Amino acid sequence: MFTEGLVTEPSYIEIIRDCGAPADPATTVEVRIANASAPGSQRKPLKLVEAAVRLMRDETRSAKRSGLEKKYLPQVWCLFDRDEHEGIETALKQAREGNVRVAFSHPCFEVWRLLHHKPVTGTFGGVCGQVTSRLPFAKAPKDAANIKLVLPHQVTGAFLDARKRAVQMNAQHDDHVSLVHRDPYTNVHEFVEQGLGIASY
Repeated sequence: MFTEGLVTEPSYIEIIRDCGAPADPATTVEVRIANASAPGSQRKPLKLVEAAVRLMRDETRSAKRSGLEKKYLPQVWCLFDRDEHEGIETALKQAREGNVRVAFSHPCFEVWRLLHHKPVTGTFGGVCGQVTSRLPFAKAPKDAANIKLVLPHQVTGAFLDARKRAVQMNAQHDDHVSLVHRDPYTNVHEFVEQGLGIASY
């Protein structure tokens, strides 16, 4: 997987890997953040997708040479936000064409974090700060010091509620509306279930 964030998404992934209940306990999912040490300039959505498509091509070729069954072929995911990024439509198109999955949030990943605590309605006007200010722990001294770091007590025990709320929130947008214009939106729950094989945490 490739993450836009250097702290938020990786800390979240680490928590759910440690606390998550696998959908199939007999299947082990290996998770590797491919761009863990990449600089900020390489963390823009288009750059992430370009690197992910290359990795997907290489991993698929290697897996097929090894004779892996189709159901065990590797998955490559990108986690990124709308924020103010240019080229989001192009990144999403290249990901589809390169068989790379995308967990996309609008305006930012904090929408997914917020859904662990309450339903989200209305719009944020593309401003991540409006989402962050609604996080219930944003003003708690122990959490506010580093709001980017996801802590276990902020998300554990709430996946099923967050998933349900995300589906309801996303349903407010017509299907013909581009992801780039769906504010708010997130499909991180799909990454949790399909990419990590986690049923709950």
